[in-house]
This record gives sequence, C-alpha cells and structure tokens, in this order.
Amino acid sequence: MSVANRLERLLEESGAPFEVIDHPLAFTAQEEAAASHVAGRHWAKTVAILVDGEPALAVVPATRRLDLDKLRSLVGTEAVEIAREAEFQGLYPDCELGAMPPFGELYGQRTFIDEALRKEERIAFHAGDHRTAIEMSYTDYERLCGPIPAEISGPPRERV
Repeated sequence: MSVANRLERLLEESGAPFEVIDHPLAFTAQEEAAASHVAGRHWAKTVAILVDGEPALAVVPATRRLDLDKLRSLVGTEAVEIAREAEFQGLYPDCELGAMPPFGELYGQRTFIDEALRKEERIAFHAGDHRTAIEMSYTDYERLCGPIPAEISGPPRERV
C-alpha cells in the first residue's frame, strides 16, 4: 500500500522535505519505531479518539500513553474515549486499519499532539500502512497539520 494518497499529495504539494522508510511488518508503536530504526520518543503514535462522539486524533510519543483525563480537561468534556476499531474503520479509506498518519485534518478531524513531541527536531509516523513510515522535521509537520498542542500523555502503564 505504501504512503496514503492524501498524505502523499499534501507532502508533495507542500515541498516539505521528508523521508519514506520501508520496514518489516509491525503493529505496535514501539515495534514500528524499532522496525524503522527510530527512537521511540520520536515515533508519533496516532490514537483514534471520540470527543463528544466526533472522531479526532491524539498523537503521543511511542514511549508514552495517551492520558484521557488530561485530554478531557483540555477539551472541557468528559465524553472523550479511545475509539474502537468498528468506530474508526471507515474513516481513513486510504489507510490500513490502525495505520493512519497523524494528520486528522486530511480526514476532517482535529489533531491533538503531546508537548513532548514538539520538543523533537524530527518525528516519524505511520504513512498509511504497517510497513511504511514517514520521517520529517517536527516544524514542517506542525506547519502542515496545525495540531492542537497540549500535555496529553503519561508514562506507560507497567505490565503486571
């Protein structure tokens, strides 16, 4: 599948430099970062969420987890939840399930991004499938996407 059509068009029209990284099949954010040879703190994990029933994207480093309480405080509603696959399955038609890039605006959605990623010079993320990533400067990403920045992550949960 490679790069999602909408993302590819945006990147090419913007003139922003980026690198396409092909990697072995991987599904979790940490696996994708490792397969792409990118530090986990640079990998922008995209989480499909619902805010008052409306789809949106939350983006956090692969090394952290989305903190729904922080996101609820940010948007001013308790009605914030992680979307189930059935709820977002058709929202990203040019992407494999769970491999949407962190550009909600390409799909008519808001994008919230964690402050930790804003501190990185470069970020990497899904390009639309589980074998392809894009790496680009964070500055260019923010210019193209216009995400809503906030502290929306917490440390990863410990496995028991």
